[in-house]
Amino acid sequence: MLLRRVAGATRATVLALAFAAASGAPAATLIHAGRLIDGVSDTPRIDQTVVVEAGKITAIENGFRSPASGDQVIDLKNGTLLPGFFDMHVHLSSEYNKNSEIEEYKLNEADVAINSVVYADRTLMAGFTTVRDLGDEFLVTIALRNAINAGKVPGPRIVAAGKAIATTGGHADPTNGWAHRFQHDPGPEEGVVNSVDDARKAVRQRYKDGSDTIKITATGGVLSIAKNGSNPQFTEEEVRAIVATARDYGFKVAAHAHGAEGIKRAVRGGVDSIEHGTFMDDEAIKLMKERGTVYVPTLSAGEWVFQQAQDPNFFPPIVRPKALSVGPQIQQTFAKAYKAGVKIMFGTDTGVSAHGKNAHEFKLMVDAGMPPMEAIKAATSVPAKFLDLDDKVGSIAVGKLGELVGVLGDPLKDITTTEHAVFVMKDNTVYKAP
Repeated sequence: MLLRRVAGATRATVLALAFAAASGAPAATLIHAGRLIDGVSDTPRIDQTVVVEAGKITAIENGFRSPASGDQVIDLKNGTLLPGFFDMHVHLSSEYNKNSEIEEYKLNEADVAINSVVYADRTLMAGFTTVRDLGDEFLVTIALRNAINAGKVPGPRIVAAGKAIATTGGHADPTNGWAHRFQHDPGPEEGVVNSVDDARKAVRQRYKDGSDTIKITATGGVLSIAKNGSNPQFTEEEVRAIVATARDYGFKVAAHAHGAEGIKRAVRGGVDSIEHGTFMDDEAIKLMKERGTVYVPTLSAGEWVFQQAQDPNFFPPIVRPKALSVGPQIQQTFAKAYKAGVKIMFGTDTGVSAHGKNAHEFKLMVDAGMPPMEAIKAATSVPAKFLDLDDKVGSIAVGKLGELVGVLGDPLKDITTTEHAVFVMKDNTVYKAP
């Protein structure tokens, strides 16, 4: 059992754990939780001990078990233990700032890769033990995923899309905003398609790259250097070809989509999730409910771009009007979709907003009308099932992995407690403890 960067851990605790590891003693981690939210039940349990051994939960007991020799005790008697959080929409290879447009020309692949290691660490320390990365640069999150899985660097479990798939001039066309003398005609290898055949080839290229999932940009976007942020950018036939090919390779498909027509084309085309969904209308909501399409609202990104757009010099002039219109609308759309019964998963689009602040999304969801327990499930058991990981993570149960987060206080009374993780455990390593 490893202990890394434990805030407040005593020297005696560290030495005791080191001795136990050296002597081969089967040390257990006992988490004494004043409140346990398991990610599935509607009611928390009070005064529980969760026992983690060799990376798995081996017992959940009423009361506070006394430790055996070599055991580590995590004192959360005044707090709440929850499953490790999922963020279903992040971009670990970047973090938007006032200089982002020029940084695309100044940062080398190595710079982006090193930044991604920093952002992954911040994400994990905020209590997010699994993320879905929906579009990167230079395929760095695929390499980062492999490094985390090999134990080389700390970070969350990553489900990586690699390069997002766009159309020419679309939201994920990597040459948008370039001077004409630098532009070229990118194709499927670079994630740009303009036909059914291109669409199939782009999915196959993502498989070759080592991606875990597929991301398409079904409409324009806010931060791309292009005028329209909501127009449809794929034909329905192209979406169907992407989805059909993705199924051959075991991929799910996420669709960035702001405008109603692009959302409906994506849903009819068979995508698994709609990201942002800013201007979805009643017909889109009906289609999503009928087809089981999941909504990932990314309220944090909407709030952040709107706040930054108050500064007339922060965004490029072509971006600012989009940020001003999209930002306030996302939360209204979320409230409407939730009331209508659309299935919702937690996702932030972090990388637009700052890494490590992901849990602010909980407050925005609750402020828009989602009860705190449902918001927590949207970040635990719901995405775990969506990703077919619910046999391992997403809830606190005997036999599941010990991927856990602890906060002080009661998030059901004050959801902002989730923004201050005091305990984080993953891969049989305690990364943070009270």
